[in-house]
Amino acid sequence: MPHTDSLTAGTQDIKLKHTWTKRAFDFFFSLIGLLLSSPLLLLGGILAKLQSKGPMFYKAKRVGKGGTLFEMYKFRTMVVNADSIGGSLTTYRDTRVTPIGRFLRWTKLDELPNLINVIRGEMSLIGPRPEAPIYVKHYTETQRQVLQVKPGMTGPSQLANRDEEEKLKGHQDAEHYYITELMPKKLDLDLHYVATQSIVSDIGWLLKTLWVIITRQ
Repeated sequence: MPHTDSLTAGTQDIKLKHTWTKRAFDFFFSLIGLLLSSPLLLLGGILAKLQSKGPMFYKAKRVGKGGTLFEMYKFRTMVVNADSIGGSLTTYRDTRVTPIGRFLRWTKLDELPNLINVIRGEMSLIGPRPEAPIYVKHYTETQRQVLQVKPGMTGPSQLANRDEEEKLKGHQDAEHYYITELMPKKLDLDLHYVATQSIVSDIGWLLKTLWVIITRQ
């Protein structure tokens, strides 16, 4: 029994060390990201205000670690009250997205305010895709394991599905296709990430994300 207790304590110490290391990694690089991208944040904020009447930020309800709800910051890319006009998904050539909003989405400038959530400890730089409560309720018990960690600004499923609107193109019931086909595939990637995550792999995903943004590949 004492041997078992020492193993358990050792495992907990490793998990705690990893948690603190990841938090330090997130805070340090998100702070640098905010400083380096401040001109882009200013540009994104100006464009978000110019596109149409309404707030600069869109605060999306998302499910975080442990199933807690938080507001994810993004630059607004749609008309005001877009949620009440259409569904939760943004489909191919969604009419709710403004012309400036399309530019913000294409350049990924709309996602830069996610850094605020990382600084606040609600998100990580790398992690599973942050999902809306309406879709999390469809998770299986196994899929809910992605909620053991903080959602990420980027990660395996985000990079693999950066053309999500294209994938939803041509489906009459886009929401049904998303829930039954696309979301499970994304969750498989996220579950693998949760099972194998490390600081080394996080650095790798961060570099891959930067490469995709720069090369548009």
